[in-house]
Amino acid sequence: MDQSLIPWISFNLLVLALLAVDLGVFHRTAHTVSIREASIWSTVWILLSLLFCFGIFLVWRRIMPASEYSNSEAALSFLTGYLIEKSLSVDNIFVFVLIFSAFAVPPIYQHRVLFWGIIGALVLRAVVIVVGAALLKQFHWIIFVFGAFLILTGIKMAFNKGEEIHPEQNPLVKMAKRIVPVTDDYVGAAFVIRRAGKLLVTPLLLVLLVVESTDLVFAVDSIPAIFAVTKDPFIVYTSNVFAILGLRSLYFVLAGVVHKFKYLKPALAVILTYVGTKMLLSDLVSISPVVSLAIILGILVSAIALSLLPTRREVPKRT
Repeated sequence: MDQSLIPWISFNLLVLALLAVDLGVFHRTAHTVSIREASIWSTVWILLSLLFCFGIFLVWRRIMPASEYSNSEAALSFLTGYLIEKSLSVDNIFVFVLIFSAFAVPPIYQHRVLFWGIIGALVLRAVVIVVGAALLKQFHWIIFVFGAFLILTGIKMAFNKGEEIHPEQNPLVKMAKRIVPVTDDYVGAAFVIRRAGKLLVTPLLLVLLVVESTDLVFAVDSIPAIFAVTKDPFIVYTSNVFAILGLRSLYFVLAGVVHKFKYLKPALAVILTYVGTKMLLSDLVSISPVVSLAIILGILVSAIALSLLPTRREVPKRT
C-alpha cells in the first residue's frame, strides 16, 4: 500500500468509528436534544479536534515525510483552518434555523436530519477539496480566482440584511416531488416509507435535501478560505471534517441565541475578505500561520465581546 494513503484511510476510519458511536450508542433513539447535552457534545468535539491537532504536532513529519511543512507549521495550519471553518459554520446555523422553521420540523427529528446531512456533507466536501487541490496544483493562477471570490463573498455577506428560505424553489426538492410522491405529514423519523405497496418519501427527506444543497453552497465559500491558509489537502480535509462533525451539537447550543451575536456576521465577512486578500497577495507577501491565527482569533473574539456587551437604553428626553 502507498504509504501516503495510510493517514487518509486511518483518519476516515476514525471518523466512521466516531459517527457509529454517536448514532449507535448515544443517539440510538430519537429525542429532543437539550442545551446541556449539546454543550457536552460540542465540548467533546472541540477537545477531539485539539487532540488531533496535538497529534499532528507530534507525528506530522513521520506520516507525511514529503510535506514541506514542519510539525509546528502543520499543526498551526490545521488549527487556523479549523477555526475558519468553525466560525463560518455558525452562518450555517442561521440557515438551518430558517430551514427547520420553514418545514416545521419537530425538534425530536432535527438531530437525525443533521446527522445524515453531515454524512453527505463529508462526502461532498471531500470531492470539493480534491478538485480544489488538483486545480491549485495544476494552475497556480486559480489561487487568485479563489481570492477574488472570497473577497466578493465577504462583501456580499457584509451587506446582506437577512436570509429567506423558499424550500419549494430548491431544485432537489422539485426533482424529488416529480419522481416520487410525498406524504402530507412526517412519519416518525422515516425518510422513505411504503404505503399500500407504493413507495413514498416524507417531508423529512425534503428537509435533508435542502440541508445538503445549502451546505454545498457553504462549502464553496469556506473551503477556498482554508486553502488560503494551507494547500495541503490532508490538513484542509481534516480541519474541515472536525469542524463539520461538531456542527450538529453547536446548532443545538446556539439555535436559540444565535440572533443575539449581531456582530458575528460582519466579523465573518471581514475574515473572508482577509483570507481572500491574503490569497491575492500570496506571491508578494508571506503571512505566517501564527499571524493568520492571531488575526482571525482576534476578529472573532472582538465580535463576540461586542455582541455580548449590554445595549445602552435610550433615556427619554425631558420636555
